[in-house]
Amino acid sequence: MRFLRVTVAALLLMGGVSARAGTSVPCGNTLDKPLRAEGHLIIDSRPAGLAIVGTDQETLHVTCMTDDRDNTEDLHFRYSGSADGGTLSITGGTMHHGGYQIRIEVPRRTGLRVRMGAGEVDVQEIAGDKDIELYAGQITITGHAWDYRSVSASVDIGEVDAPVYGADKGGFFRSLSTQFANGEYRLHAHVMTGEVDLRGVGASAKVD
Repeated sequence: MRFLRVTVAALLLMGGVSARAGTSVPCGNTLDKPLRAEGHLIIDSRPAGLAIVGTDQETLHVTCMTDDRDNTEDLHFRYSGSADGGTLSITGGTMHHGGYQIRIEVPRRTGLRVRMGAGEVDVQEIAGDKDIELYAGQITITGHAWDYRSVSASVDIGEVDAPVYGADKGGFFRSLSTQFANGEYRLHAHVMTGEVDLRGVGASAKVD
């Protein structure tokens, strides 16, 4: 009986670990997980086009499209975490294929951390802290009240285009930083080679 209890406990523990680790979902399918507002999401992605969109649902909803249907089973999503937050890993796909377009829907108030080698990250209608870095490509943030207390946007080679702050800087090692005492969130966006676009309404801050 003692052996049975230990075995059941071990199986339950293994099941809990598997649930936290998440299930791998191919590009042709959708991934849906509970995600509360005010939660956080870390995105670790292979090169792709990511559209991260705020919604009124307390759900993480991920869909994927590709120019080549033969490659839909090669790329996979996996979410590890809970309804309070976790990590979305996007892996696989052929190295020469850059046609993956991934839409990630999250609650409007979600803290984001994104790391991707190359591609495009388009963040729409999300209020929350943002920490986004690419080696090469473009980061675009649009569509919400610009209520940040600190902003740091930079490129090693390329352009920082921020009409929300009346700034447009191109060339080598270009950067923009702002501070606003009444702001709520923090924004860090960096691309080694490429472009950072900041577009919104309501900004009122010092630009350096």
